[in-house]
Amino acid sequence: MHSFTTMNAITNLSKELQQRNYSDNTIKCYLSEFKTFYYSKYYSEPLTRESIQDYLLHLRDRGCSLSHQNQIINAIKFYKEKVLGEDRSLYNLQRPKAEKRLPIILSLQDIRLIFSAINNLKHVTILKMIYGCGLRVGEVTKLEIRDIDSTLNRIHIRCAKGNKDRYVPLTPALLQDLRIYYRKYKPKRYLFEGRANAQDAIVRYSSSSIRSIFKRAVKKAGIIKKVKLHSLRHSYATHLLEHGIDLRYIQSLLGHSSSKTTEIYTHVSQKKLDKIPSPLDFL
Repeated sequence: MHSFTTMNAITNLSKELQQRNYSDNTIKCYLSEFKTFYYSKYYSEPLTRESIQDYLLHLRDRGCSLSHQNQIINAIKFYKEKVLGEDRSLYNLQRPKAEKRLPIILSLQDIRLIFSAINNLKHVTILKMIYGCGLRVGEVTKLEIRDIDSTLNRIHIRCAKGNKDRYVPLTPALLQDLRIYYRKYKPKRYLFEGRANAQDAIVRYSSSSIRSIFKRAVKKAGIIKKVKLHSLRHSYATHLLEHGIDLRYIQSLLGHSSSKTTEIYTHVSQKKLDKIPSPLDFL
């Protein structure tokens, strides 16, 4: 059983994450992963590199995915470096080599089928916003009415991943959809609001509800590709690239810090691949 002093580890981790203004999702993820480790038999006091490595090996033996392992390492690293103030050279955690998988892309026809499969105006407008602007689900739920600038034809994405702001274009077609949606639902603060438990409370539409909407629409549309909601963002970037938009602009629209992150779409763009000849054609 852990001592009273060490029991403050989770509290201190939570405080440090909040003070550094990490996103709600990151805080929730780090705390969940660290708590699981903390209450396992692999946690030791003081926290050693060997105990962490034994825990990671245990997870690998149980089939823990590489991305999940990296989330756990991130949480432990944050605790060691930011909460305890330790130098990373003291424990030097080795990350598992990541699998280089390409994102699954929906075709334009797939997108049309998904939108056509939804009868609810709010639901289809949400998915149109995600695809039409290349948004993350957390970004679309945080959108407020004030973020829609119909004068300059742009949308302000606030405090996105990495606490960065950016603007994305507001096209005439999307603006028309938003106006129809607004006249029907009349949101008060957030562009997409959910059902509130308390009277007069204003809550954001939940990310889990949006994922469920997408999953049902994909099934109803008869699409057999193994896609997730984030596939709409991947498809947005790929379709822009296929229509001649420079990769540097796409990087800015997506809010990527590194061009290497955006370059993955050059490997999945079918139209670009179709234009590459075979050396046999040169004979």
